[in-house]
Amino acid sequence: MAGLGKYSFGTGDRFGKEGEAQLRAVLQAWENGAEVTPVWNKSHREHETVNSKPHLVREEANAAIKALNFSGKYFVDADHIDLKKVDAYLPVSNFFTIDVADYIGKSAAEKEKDEFLKFIAKFQQKINIPGIQSEFKISEEELDEILETFLFAAKKASEVYSYIEENKSEEFVVEVSMDEVENPQTPEELFFVLATFAFYEIPVNTIAPKFTGRFNKGIDYEGDLEKFSKEFEEDLLVLDFAKKEFGLPADLKLSIHSGSDKFSIYPIMNRLIKKHNTGLHVKTAGTTWVEEINVIAESGEDGFEFALEIYEEALNRFDELTSPYPDVLDIDKSKLPKVAEFRNNGCEKMAKALRHNQEEPLFNPHFRQLMHCAYKLAAEKDENFFKFIEKYRKSIEEAVTHNLYEKHLKRVFVK
Repeated sequence: MAGLGKYSFGTGDRFGKEGEAQLRAVLQAWENGAEVTPVWNKSHREHETVNSKPHLVREEANAAIKALNFSGKYFVDADHIDLKKVDAYLPVSNFFTIDVADYIGKSAAEKEKDEFLKFIAKFQQKINIPGIQSEFKISEEELDEILETFLFAAKKASEVYSYIEENKSEEFVVEVSMDEVENPQTPEELFFVLATFAFYEIPVNTIAPKFTGRFNKGIDYEGDLEKFSKEFEEDLLVLDFAKKEFGLPADLKLSIHSGSDKFSIYPIMNRLIKKHNTGLHVKTAGTTWVEEINVIAESGEDGFEFALEIYEEALNRFDELTSPYPDVLDIDKSKLPKVAEFRNNGCEKMAKALRHNQEEPLFNPHFRQLMHCAYKLAAEKDENFFKFIEKYRKSIEEAVTHNLYEKHLKRVFVK
């Protein structure tokens, strides 16, 4: 397994134009004492949406590393893949996010259930995790439900891992993603999920559970902060115990998906990873694209008209754009601004409504979430879009770097 490092950060870049700007943000984190490993991630769904290919992410990462003379480790993530999709990523990726959401809740064979119950025999009724005051008590019915929910999914993850191992000679990182499902996993469930990984011999480096609360695209966390803090800390303690108990990799750490813009929980995560001296991976996706379109919208009349065109079409194709993200969007259509409202008030109002500044009265989280999904429309108008990217290159790069460092890396890992 390749060493991911204690802190790592997934820099999603849907159009592959901001690799250097993103790496500059990582370098600022290094300069301020946080050695964060950059991971360029792009999902199979995003590749299909913008008609790009996996090798382009590797080329973007390599070019940024060379241009800025970065000497640390870096990774290219095949994000949300399964056996049907992995082949295209094998030559160019060294980080594989195995998505098992489609298999959660599907039943494993009775023989495998019986073998797993023997594997975790001493934990069938209760678990005492160092650092967690109350013990986890597990009824027979609860344990059976956990097996019904997660055991088959872990088996499918092991099949993907084995296939990657057989077909890739270089070292790689493996993550298992369970975030894009309806129900969050409790710390007790996370313990048994990790036990299933050990049972199927998956040397997982990061695990992306679904937490309580809403992790909507491009906006802040919505939920009970005290409850999240307790859950996050207990998950850290569960990971530490499970690593020792089951012989999982020593560098196994939590991964936060849809991790961009979750400003209210960043101080919590920062405090707890430092309290427990543990690692963390945070994965972002469309926040860089939103910076691109925001700068385009506010930089000139032509860019403003282009952004308005994107938004107007997004309103007309709302269901198409939002349907792939049922668990990470919460848009009230009645609160979306009218196109005429922006056109009559100029680019400044649109930019203030889109940029994630919670102290700005004009900021509109519903508008921001829809624009987060509207990158598909920019891909359809790629010739014009890329002209604007080059026209406003300097301003876009500054915005991307500022967004990733000041609003994300600094708050999660530095301060």
